[in-house]
Amino acid sequence: MAGIEPEEQLKELGSTLAGIEQVLDLDGMRRDIAELREQSADPDLWNDQERAQSVTRRLSYLESELGKVEGLRQRLNDLPVMYGMAAEEGDEDVRKECDEELASLVKAIQALEVRTLMSGEYDSREALVTINAQAGGVDAADWAEQLQRMYLRWAERHGYPTEVYDTSYAEEAGIKSTTFTVKAPYAYGTLRGEHGTHRLVRISPFDNQGRRQTSFAGLDVVPVVEQSDHVEIDESELRIDVYRSSGPGGQGVNTTDSAVRITHIPSGIVVSCQNERSQLQNKATAMNVLQAKLLERKRQEEADKMSALRGEGTSSWGTQIRNYVLHPYQIVKDLRTGVEVGNPTAVLDGDIDDFIEAEIRWMRQQETAAS
Repeated sequence: MAGIEPEEQLKELGSTLAGIEQVLDLDGMRRDIAELREQSADPDLWNDQERAQSVTRRLSYLESELGKVEGLRQRLNDLPVMYGMAAEEGDEDVRKECDEELASLVKAIQALEVRTLMSGEYDSREALVTINAQAGGVDAADWAEQLQRMYLRWAERHGYPTEVYDTSYAEEAGIKSTTFTVKAPYAYGTLRGEHGTHRLVRISPFDNQGRRQTSFAGLDVVPVVEQSDHVEIDESELRIDVYRSSGPGGQGVNTTDSAVRITHIPSGIVVSCQNERSQLQNKATAMNVLQAKLLERKRQEEADKMSALRGEGTSSWGTQIRNYVLHPYQIVKDLRTGVEVGNPTAVLDGDIDDFIEAEIRWMRQQETAAS
C-alpha cells in the first residue's frame, strides 16, 4: 500500500477487515465462546481430563482470536480521528505516530488475513511434528535439536501449549529424532508448509579444523487424529517394543521399562513415546501418533490418485524448502516463496512468522491453480 494516501489505505483496510470478519463469523465465535464458558463452569467437566483440557484450550483460543479482531477494528476506527486531530493542530509528531500505527495495522491485518486462507479438511487441527536428523553426522543431530528448539520457541511466543512425546538423543550431541504436538486450533494448517528438508550451512563446532559443514534435517507435520477419524489398524501388523526411557548421555528418566516403540510392519512407520511414567499411557500416546501418521499417509495417497486422474504430477512439500546459512554470510531463505531474512539468530529463536505466512499464501495459490 506504499504511496497511497492514508484515507485510501484506511478504506482498503476497512474492506479487508470486513471480509475477514465475515469469513471468521464473529457472531458464531461469540456463540461458541458462550457455550464453552458454560461447559467450563460445569464441575463435572474435570472428571474427563482430556475433554476438559480440550474445552479450555478451545475457549482460550476463541477468546484470543475474537479479542484480536475486535481490537483491530477498534484501532482502525480510532485512526481517522487521530489523523483528523493531527491535521487540525498541524502536529507533525502526532501525524508521524498515526503513520506508524497505520503501518502496524497493515501488517496485523495482513497476518490475520492468512488465517482465512486455511480451509483444508484438517487445517483446523492441532499439529503433530516429527524432526529427524538426516545427512551431516553429528552436525545434523545438533541441527535437528536446534530446529526442535526453534519450533518450541515459536509456539511459546504465540502462547501455544506443546507436549514432547519422544526424543531420541544422539551419542555425541544433538538428537536423532523428536516428536511433539502443538496443541492449538489451526496449528496443522499453520505449520503444514514447514514439512520438508531444512538445510544448514555453518562452520562446524565439532570440526577441530574449523571447516564449513552442510547439514540436513527433515520435518514431518501431520494433523492430530480426532474421535471422528477412522483409521483401521490390525494389531497383528504391529511390533511393540518396550524399553527404558533415557535422556541426554543415557541418563535414566526412570527405572522401569515404560517407554514404548511401535512398528507398523506394512508401512514401515515407527513411532515412540517415553514422556509418561506408565507403559500403558505411552502405548496409548504412541498409538495416537501412529494413527495420525497413517491418516496423513491415506490422505496423501488419495491426493496422489486424484492428481494422477487429472494427469498432474504429485503435489508434495516434502523437498528441500529452506536454507539457513551462517557462513560465509548470514541469511535464511525459503526456496519456494523467496522470503529471506538476514538475522538467522532471530529465526532460530522462533521468529518464523514471515516464512509461515508467505508459505500459506503460496500453498493456497498452488492449490487454487491445481483445482
